[in-house]
Amino acid sequence: MAITIKGTGSSLPKKVLTNFDLEKMVDTSDAWIRERTGMSERHIAENETVASLATEAAKKALADAGKDAADVDMIIVATCTGEVMVPSTACKVQAEIGADNAVAFDINSACSGFLFALQTAGAYIASGMHKNALVIGAEVLSSIINWEDRSTCVLFGDGAGAVFVENCEEEGRGILSMAQGSSGSKGGVLYFRKREADPDKEDEYEGKDAFVHMNGAEVYKFAVRQVPECIEKALADAGVKAADVDLFVLHQANIRIIEAISKRLGAGMEHFPVNIDKTGNTSSASIPLLLDELNRSGRIKAGDTVVLSGFGGGLTYGACVMKW
Repeated sequence: MAITIKGTGSSLPKKVLTNFDLEKMVDTSDAWIRERTGMSERHIAENETVASLATEAAKKALADAGKDAADVDMIIVATCTGEVMVPSTACKVQAEIGADNAVAFDINSACSGFLFALQTAGAYIASGMHKNALVIGAEVLSSIINWEDRSTCVLFGDGAGAVFVENCEEEGRGILSMAQGSSGSKGGVLYFRKREADPDKEDEYEGKDAFVHMNGAEVYKFAVRQVPECIEKALADAGVKAADVDLFVLHQANIRIIEAISKRLGAGMEHFPVNIDKTGNTSSASIPLLLDELNRSGRIKAGDTVVLSGFGGGLTYGACVMKW
């Protein structure tokens, strides 16, 4: 049984932080950031929270799908920056939208989180346990950023994206294949500590603060090798060739990574939409944020073949192929 996306939604904080703003905070420049990342601005939460952003995105996805909160069977929120460990962000969303009949839980797979959550929803629906789900990626990454570290503070933004999915009755439509994986041995190249952790206690991670730490070169090498391999596996499982794909909706981590993946797959950049210039890297929110933008602008059309793919801390990676 396949699942299909029936509605999309997104939410971004009101505050916009530009590269020119960052020039006043750290030793960097607009030209340097644009050239190396493709970013010009990002949204930063002030009064918004992970739960409030996720809730707004969920409401919009439900409205787009023509559904009520009472219709929702399951809510899965992908996040690594929830304000509290318990209750889950998904339970907060459930309460806010009044989805009293829904099972609600979170998934933490960092930037791959939305894809892992989507695949989890697909497994539940395929098993017959549930008929539909709200799948949400939501992050307030600004809460874990060292604003004095120019290597990371220029990269990340806050936001949320959501989709409403249900079983697809039409043959050859919806999600045709999924692939995912993890490389835990490489986890140390991208991590952050819990703020309650003792910074002087030695463990496998060398950082002495609760901010995000990233070995950019290692993440880049991992992404440009592993993401194309994962996409190719998903394409093969779906019986689809890269040349037949209308849009590759990738995790918006870095424009150079997206360009490298485009080359490895032999598909032109015109098939790789981006919004990284306006949002920065929003981790688990990046794919559904871009998907909602494409859906509402009409760039995705019924019958289009679409690939979603991402990678993130863990290290983790995933991809899926769908017929829109």
